[in-house]
Amino acid sequence: MTADADAFRTKFRKMAADPFAFYRGSACLFYADMAQLEDRWSDERTSRVWIQGDLHAENFGTYMDGAGRIVFDVNDFDEAYVGHVSWDLRRFAASFALLAWRKALGDDVIADLLRTFLHAYLDQVEAFTRLDDDRGFALVRENTEGAVHDVILETSARSRLALLGRLTVVEDYTRRFADGPRNRRLDDDERDRVLAAVEHYRETVFPPRRRRDVAYDVKDVIGTGGFGIGSAGLPAYNVLLEGYDQALENDVVLSIKQGNVPAPSRIVGDPGIRAAFEHEGHRTAVSQRALQANVSQFLGHTEIDGVGFVVAELSPYEVDLDWEDLTEPEEMTPVLVQLGRATAKMHCVGDADSDHTLVPFQTEEAITAMIGDRREEFVADLVDFAHEYARRTQEDHRLFVDAFRAGAIPGISSSGAHPLAPS
Repeated sequence: MTADADAFRTKFRKMAADPFAFYRGSACLFYADMAQLEDRWSDERTSRVWIQGDLHAENFGTYMDGAGRIVFDVNDFDEAYVGHVSWDLRRFAASFALLAWRKALGDDVIADLLRTFLHAYLDQVEAFTRLDDDRGFALVRENTEGAVHDVILETSARSRLALLGRLTVVEDYTRRFADGPRNRRLDDDERDRVLAAVEHYRETVFPPRRRRDVAYDVKDVIGTGGFGIGSAGLPAYNVLLEGYDQALENDVVLSIKQGNVPAPSRIVGDPGIRAAFEHEGHRTAVSQRALQANVSQFLGHTEIDGVGFVVAELSPYEVDLDWEDLTEPEEMTPVLVQLGRATAKMHCVGDADSDHTLVPFQTEEAITAMIGDRREEFVADLVDFAHEYARRTQEDHRLFVDAFRAGAIPGISSSGAHPLAPS
């Protein structure tokens, strides 16, 4: 906030829009509350599962995996960490209750839809106990339906060339980034530091050779802003690479974004988890590899001035699930089933079968053993939590907006006219 008060003022205005927007931008508040909550569904293993960390209803969408498939999955890993498996489920359940309240659905309807999500989640977890290779499971065109199927089809019609057309221009047969209000040109010193970071990043791509090789020759670099509500104030760069050959149509755009401290890490006390990561960029990349299983060939990490950055392709094949036109429960039911399956897949692939040692057991077996014959109790508890926490968030949102309007947030004035000193 001190470094970029304007970015946080913009973030807070977005958060002020409604309780759901506030909830999206306040993961740190959620985990402060989780630290005070006695978790009935946490044992020695289920308290040490790789989690997405900010599993709200709008953090699902498509991406192109390392095998070239359009996959529907969780698509944001900035807050990913190792923690309680129930934290992801609670955060999603409360977020959906807020989203559904915004659509004027009744509490009984919300409860039914959340039960659908949770039963689909548990069914998929149990299915993984019978599979030899849970990492091969994915939600793709052939096994999806409804709005999830539609977003996969929409994604498949996109192209890198169209993305390049929006972000770049061609002059004298050379492609460069277009100038724009969110872009800034770098001086020689900053450009050299970013180029050095790209060289370091090349060593972190894993595995180093995938479907098609890219030379990683840099054609242009620009500075840009943070992405989304959660990345306010974080520095970022876009890098234009020579593509798979010298044709201008297949150049690749990389995003280099500073990693942030994940909200769950503030309440997880195990120093061994923190020690597993070189920096937050490394943590984000490792987390995504664990939770997505078959990631893009461009995922990696680097450092600039001793600070960690995550590096990924700025891909045209990442499309968020759009809830805008999902207004009736019968439309949402198949979506909730598929979100439950995607969440189960995410938790169960980031375990002993993956390429790290932080979760040295089979997550599906740990969850199944923890639930035992208490499935209905588990589902009822999380549904009750969703209603209760949604109401609490609505009140927190009101308090937040009142404080923001009154200029009572230290360092951030609602008007932007002048900063306020802490009281």
